[in-house]
Amino acid sequence: MFQSYLFPISYAFMTFPVAALFFTLPFLIVQYRRHGYINKVRALVLYLLLLYLMNAFYLVMLPLPASRHNLPKLGGALQPIPLQFIQDIMRESNIVGSEPSTYLSLLRERAFLQVIFNVLLMVPFGMFLNYYFRARWMVCILLSFGLSLFFEVTQITGIYGFYDYPHRVFDVDDLIANTLGGIIGYRIAEWISGLLPRIEQLDQSVDLGAKRVTYTRRGIAFMIDGGICMIGTGILYVFELPFAYWIATGIYFILLPYFTNGRTLGKWIVRIRVSGSSEHVTLRMLFVRYGLLYWVFFGLHVLLLEATMNQSIPAAGLLILQILVPILQLSGIIHLIIRMFKKNPVLLYEQISRTSHTISWPDHSPGLAINQ
Repeated sequence: MFQSYLFPISYAFMTFPVAALFFTLPFLIVQYRRHGYINKVRALVLYLLLLYLMNAFYLVMLPLPASRHNLPKLGGALQPIPLQFIQDIMRESNIVGSEPSTYLSLLRERAFLQVIFNVLLMVPFGMFLNYYFRARWMVCILLSFGLSLFFEVTQITGIYGFYDYPHRVFDVDDLIANTLGGIIGYRIAEWISGLLPRIEQLDQSVDLGAKRVTYTRRGIAFMIDGGICMIGTGILYVFELPFAYWIATGIYFILLPYFTNGRTLGKWIVRIRVSGSSEHVTLRMLFVRYGLLYWVFFGLHVLLLEATMNQSIPAAGLLILQILVPILQLSGIIHLIIRMFKKNPVLLYEQISRTSHTISWPDHSPGLAINQ
């Protein structure tokens, strides 16, 4: 029986990296907006919660039928009688009430082990609710019951109509056992909470002014802003506006941050902004910073793409771009890698423009400089 649990667990661990990949971006954004930085303990707990939920889901769902057109279960797919498991245990076991030595045989009985499994399944859920989310015990009961009900409904509906018939039994006793497991986990978390760092105290001694704006944080803002700017550029191209790329990047990366004190939408989402030597970043600083980045570095890439597609420049000019752009790409990658391992990893265009990134947090002065 225990071997039947190994396949779902192994499958959960195999697919966890994929789920974590999709989970990471929203996780980072939420943490940056809510706390201003990424705490390792908080990240570990939330990734463990994700791994647990995947294991729990696979354990109650797998193995799946070989075909969508499965056959109905013998005896029906609904067990509505509460505490029916007691009769099942008494019927399947050989225990004698007056002989305690026979009680050990329960450890080999399917009905008994099934109840124990359903209790243990939700113990971690109750622990997470207590330790991380600081939920009250009544909320724990409701959420544990709700998660169990979600599992049971998913089973009895054949994964919401994907299969012709339910491949598992909707068992009221599972709801009872799962909810009990959540309560037990909630109590265990109270007993061991003194051995773990307090979640609500993780940020008390954190000085955001001493934390640098990481490349991960900047990269998320860059992806968001890049996507928005590409859409804007595409719209200008549809209207056949000349210099569409340079107009779109100039408006979004130079004019917008000037009027929003160094913020674009991407930077606002992850709570950072561009700052200069003064409290308000100047138009000249932004012009130099993003002119070098988007009009020179990325601009040459755009010129090469347009020249290749439209044959808009002489062959000699196209050859120069074909040589220059790969050199720029390689130099940019090497420069970025070197700077990532520096204590103060300011990039070249930031040094020239005398700008940097700051954590934009309500409790901090808007001119507070954060190490890059």
